[in-house]
Amino acid sequence: MKEVMTLFKEQVSSIGIIFRISRYEDQASYQSHYLGLMWEYLYPLIQIGIYWLVFGVGLKHGQPISGVGYLPWMVIGISPWFFMNRATLDGSKSIYQRVNMVAKMKFPVSALPTIKIVSNLSSFWTMMVFTIFIGLLNGVYPKVAWFQWIYYFFAMICLLVALGIFNSCISVLVRDYHILLQSVMRMLFYVSGVLFNFVTPSFPTPFIHLLELNPYYYIVAGFRESFLGTGWFWDKPLLTLEFWLFVFFLLLVGSHLHYKFRSRFVDLI
Repeated sequence: MKEVMTLFKEQVSSIGIIFRISRYEDQASYQSHYLGLMWEYLYPLIQIGIYWLVFGVGLKHGQPISGVGYLPWMVIGISPWFFMNRATLDGSKSIYQRVNMVAKMKFPVSALPTIKIVSNLSSFWTMMVFTIFIGLLNGVYPKVAWFQWIYYFFAMICLLVALGIFNSCISVLVRDYHILLQSVMRMLFYVSGVLFNFVTPSFPTPFIHLLELNPYYYIVAGFRESFLGTGWFWDKPLLTLEFWLFVFFLLLVGSHLHYKFRSRFVDLI
């Protein structure tokens, strides 16, 4: 527990430089491209268009889900997924990409995964504005439940910080881990309820309960419940407890591994 507290203290004390470096990385990533940072927003919009044509028009023939059209239903779930997917993968390789830089300056290595999370926030906010716009066009209007997204946003950031500190350390110790993680994230995309609703009578109940244990599903479903006004997080206490136990476990294990091997990161890389 002491290591977890040290981890959070390092994040708070470095918050200023975290935001400065994240802004620099955003600009540096696309400086050689003609459209620059526009690709941060064009790429997910192109993907949304493809998924809507394939799954919404092709397979579902425009049939509504949970009382709304497939497009707004999908966009509400896919926006946090895009953010979580990129932040998870970028965070996992943050240490072995930048450890030589921080070795030459007074800067906590534990903040490197957080930088990746912050650098992806700009595209997340743009996607959320796009989500609200699509929702308004399809009859999804503001409700009191919309305020619930603040809780799910906080839960999402906690999950990503925990995953970042754990994955980044494992990626240094086992270099093949990042490649494995990419494959796992591709699989999770289809079992996190992003493109289709598996909570239906056509799916076996034990299978549904198993898929609901996925922490990414908890966030995706939570954003949908918030914007569609179909439920509150306290309506599912067991899933909420499971989610936070998973996050806390990752923080305990990740912070322990991080501080155990941090002094050897440069040598291991």
